[in-house]
Amino acid sequence: MTDLTAIGSPMPAEKKSILTVDDRTRNRNKAEVRFRMWGKAAVTFGIVALIGLLLSIMSNGLSSFQQTFVTLDVYLDPAKLDKAGNRDPADIAKVTTFGYAPLIEQAVAKALEDKGLAAEGLTPKAAAELISKEAAADLRRFVIADPSVIGQTYPFDFLAGGRIDGYYKGRVTMESAALDRNVSPEQLVLADNLKEAGILVTKFNWGFFTAPDASDTRPEAAGLGVAIIGSAYMMLIVLVLSLPLGVATSIYLEEFAPQNWFTDLIEVNIANLAAVPSIVFGILGLAVLINFVGLPQSAPIVGGLVLTLMTLPTIIIATRSALKAVPPSIRDAALGVGASKMQSIFHHVLPLAMPGILTGAIIGLARALGETAPLLLIGMVAFVREYPAGPPDGFFQPASALPVQVYNWTQRGDPAFVERASGAIIVLLVFLILMNLIAIILRRRFERRW
Repeated sequence: MTDLTAIGSPMPAEKKSILTVDDRTRNRNKAEVRFRMWGKAAVTFGIVALIGLLLSIMSNGLSSFQQTFVTLDVYLDPAKLDKAGNRDPADIAKVTTFGYAPLIEQAVAKALEDKGLAAEGLTPKAAAELISKEAAADLRRFVIADPSVIGQTYPFDFLAGGRIDGYYKGRVTMESAALDRNVSPEQLVLADNLKEAGILVTKFNWGFFTAPDASDTRPEAAGLGVAIIGSAYMMLIVLVLSLPLGVATSIYLEEFAPQNWFTDLIEVNIANLAAVPSIVFGILGLAVLINFVGLPQSAPIVGGLVLTLMTLPTIIIATRSALKAVPPSIRDAALGVGASKMQSIFHHVLPLAMPGILTGAIIGLARALGETAPLLLIGMVAFVREYPAGPPDGFFQPASALPVQVYNWTQRGDPAFVERASGAIIVLLVFLILMNLIAIILRRRFERRW
C-alpha cells in the first residue's frame, strides 16, 4: 500500500465550526460596535446642540410675551387739546405729542396723590418718565379717532419704559441704574411702590403681535404686526405662483417632454438652481424687478416674486419624485381601458402623487418663510411703521418680514431689542413647525401603498 504521507500529499484541512469566533470575525464585530457608537454619539451631539439652541432662544425670548403696563386715569384737557373748542378734527390733529405729554405727567402725579405715594428725589417730569414715550402718541391717536372724548377722564393702560420693564425681567438692577442715564434707582423704587399699589402690572403683551416696529428709544413698543402681514402677503404670492408653475413644469418634464439633450439641459439647470445661494436670487430681484421693471422697493410683490423663483426648483424636484413614485401599472391600466394620456395623468397619476406634491410645496414655503438675504437686497430692511393695505394694493406698499425683523432688531444697541429678536424667532419657529406638521399630516393622510 502506498503511503500518501510519505510522497508529500497534503493533510486534510481542519474543520471549523460556524459557532467558533475567529480573529477576523472578532475584528469585524468590533468595527460594527465602533460604528454604532460613533452614530449614537453624533445623534446625541445633534440633540444636545438643538436643545441648547432652543433653551437659549426660550430663555431670552419668552419674556418678550410679557410686558409691564401702568394704569392711569387721564383727563383730556380741552384747554390743551382743543383751544378753539370747535372739536374740528383738523385743529385737533395739529396738537403734537408734546401737547399730550403734560396730561400724562398730571395723571402720574394724581395717581401718586390718590395712593398716598411720594416720588422721593424725583421731579414730576422724572416720575412721568416711568411711562413709555409711546404713551403720548397712543393718547393722541385715541383722541384723533374720537374727538368727542375731549373733556372727559379715561383709564389707559400705558406701556412702562423699556428700563422699567427690564427691571422686572432681570435686565436692569439698582447697580446698573446708578450708571444709566435713562433710568435712576429712585425711579426703580417708585416703580416698586406703584407695583405694590396695583398701578403697575406685568401681563401678556398682545401688542407684540399687533404693533408695528418702534424707534431705537422705544423698544417696549416694538411689535411684529407689519412683519407678520408682510410675510403673509409674500407667502400668498409664492403659493399662488410657485405651486401651479412648479406642478405644471414637473408634469410636462416627467410625462410629456421627449428625452433629448434639451430636456436634459433643463433638468440639470433645475437641479443646479435648487443649490444656488438665496442671496443670488436677491441680486436678480434687485437688478431686474426693481431697477429694470421699476417695482417699488420693500414691497411684498417683489419679495414674493424673488421667493417664488427660489422655491420653484424645490417644488419641481419634489413633484417629479412624487410622480415617479406612482407605479407604471396605474398609467398602463388607465390607457388600457381607453383613457387618453391627459386623462390617465390628471385622473389617476396626479391624485395619487398629490401627497408628495403638497409636502414638497409646504417644505418649499417653509424655506421661503425663513429666508433673509434676498429680502435685505430688495430693501425690506427699511423701517416701516404703517400697515400695508389689503390685497391687492397692499402687495405694492412697503412692508417688512419676520426674518428681516429679527435681523433688524439684532442690529440695535438696546438689550430690550435682543429680547424682542428672540421672541420673534420663537414666533417664526412656531410658524415653521406648524407648516412642517401640516406636511407630515398630509403625507400620512393621503399616503398610498402599493
